[in-house]
Amino acid sequence: MGTIRVSAMAVVRRGDEMLASLGSDPSDGREFYRLLGGGVDFGETGEQALRREFREELGAELDDVRSLGVVENIFTWNAAPGHEVVLMFSARLRDAGLYDRDDLVVLDSGDPVGWVPLADVRSGRILLFPEGPHLEA
Repeated sequence: MGTIRVSAMAVVRRGDEMLASLGSDPSDGREFYRLLGGGVDFGETGEQALRREFREELGAELDDVRSLGVVENIFTWNAAPGHEVVLMFSARLRDAGLYDRDDLVVLDSGDPVGWVPLADVRSGRILLFPEGPHLEA
């Protein structure tokens, strides 16, 4: 039997765009974007996890962190089922200069991070995970 992961992720907006990392599924090569954030460690609040993840992933601090609710995400990754409960937040990057950059990467993996147009997500041209009403935040 699998486990359910608890994650914290943030919607960071630049106008009509959202900050997300680019990835691909190893089993089929399908490309997608995923909001930044990650797992909540035992004894850590969702907001603490979110702030830690942004420091680890981008070297960035967050301001104006607000809860948007919870999204349950049941998915397939690398041909295996996955299940996570995502604590969703909205946030602002403290370093305003990061909003002008289009060359961001996840520090530990080198995965590209980009500003994803919401119009492309809404039309289905770009897959963005997790899906849900938080995309309208």
